[in-house]
Amino acid sequence: MKAVLVAGLCGVLFALGLGLGGMTQPEKVLAFLDVAGQWDPSLAMVMMGAVGTHAVLLRLIRRRPAPVLASRFPAPAQTRVDMALVAGAALFGVGWGLVGYCPGPAFTSLATGGRDVLLFVGSMLAGMVLFSAGSRAKR
Repeated sequence: MKAVLVAGLCGVLFALGLGLGGMTQPEKVLAFLDVAGQWDPSLAMVMMGAVGTHAVLLRLIRRRPAPVLASRFPAPAQTRVDMALVAGAALFGVGWGLVGYCPGPAFTSLATGGRDVLLFVGSMLAGMVLFSAGSRAKR
């Protein structure tokens, strides 16, 4: 129960950070990606702040023998780059560039009840279900 509460608190904190950083505004994200036009560099500052914070905290975390709320650190199931990973990354980038949403900000933006974000999240969830069904059928 304690892990669920901490995970929920981290989710709320993440959502607040996304909102304060402007990541929930698709037009701001698209302006950041428009390097040949009206480029808005403000999201680069948000990203650098996140990467800097992560770099410092990761060093502290790796000194610990285990996470605070788990018995061991998780290991990735796969460490090699394959075609599925590259295709998924490309699909993610194209979708982000076309619409200005990625999953975290899209879920955060659901609180606005906007039609565009509802359509995006619905489409994303449908894609996830289709991928999962396709993966199961492949096995």
